[in-house]
Amino acid sequence: MENALYVVATPIGNLGDITLRALETLRGVDLVACEDTRHARQLLDHHGIRVPTLALHQHNENEAAQKLIRLLGEGRRLALVSDAGTPGVSDPGARTVAAVRAAGFRVIPLPGANAAVTALSAAGLADGRFLFVGFLPAKVGARRTAIAELAVAEATLVFYEAPHRVLETVADLAALLEPQREIVIARELTKMFEQIERMPLGEATAWLSADANHQRGEFVLLVSAPPPRTGLDAATDRVLTALLAELPVKQAAKLAAEITGQPKNALYARALQLKDA
Repeated sequence: MENALYVVATPIGNLGDITLRALETLRGVDLVACEDTRHARQLLDHHGIRVPTLALHQHNENEAAQKLIRLLGEGRRLALVSDAGTPGVSDPGARTVAAVRAAGFRVIPLPGANAAVTALSAAGLADGRFLFVGFLPAKVGARRTAIAELAVAEATLVFYEAPHRVLETVADLAALLEPQREIVIARELTKMFEQIERMPLGEATAWLSADANHQRGEFVLLVSAPPPRTGLDAATDRVLTALLAELPVKQAAKLAAEITGQPKNALYARALQLKDA
């Protein structure tokens, strides 16, 4: 194996969801840097892997990254794992990877389990693209501001959420986004009590409240893209008209989209109408 940092995706619940390449790599490295050494040891022991571990989490990542860089400088082969899924995706790891790369060492990614993609594959939301948000802010005001800023994104929105906040987060989503949007609530993915439910966003808080078990476990929340807009408001028309007085149609539509947040295609079509009027 090459002297490098191997970023290894690990199961998000079912220990069988690990790749052959990941197992081969974990057996071949000199040390595994992990978010929680006890959690990682369960995975390693399950597969009969005897290799030293080093704690690397959000509170010590900078210090731990420097240790890894020193070991790489000695020619060691190292692995980086998180508690579940892919390191650096709503988990520690990104700062470590950046430091290792800046120090001139190679980083080799090993693909595997990811909760967001797992949920998307079973959701049936055909929006064509998705926006991964991860965890929203814990504080109410900051969370609602973040949701409001995401309201116009023309993509499936992907959130992670903890059980003690899922009800209030879904309530905020329902209050700030169109109630006719669909939400997919995916909890305990790949585990014994896995549940994936799809419903109108306006019904989601009632579903969560109907059974205490509905609020247990780790959650992926998927919210469908906003419904198509049926027209442009008067304020948008005024912005577009003013821009058309100074700019070609294509440039005016692009700038109007940046100013108003309206779809560029709709603005371009409206600009053509105004130009011909």
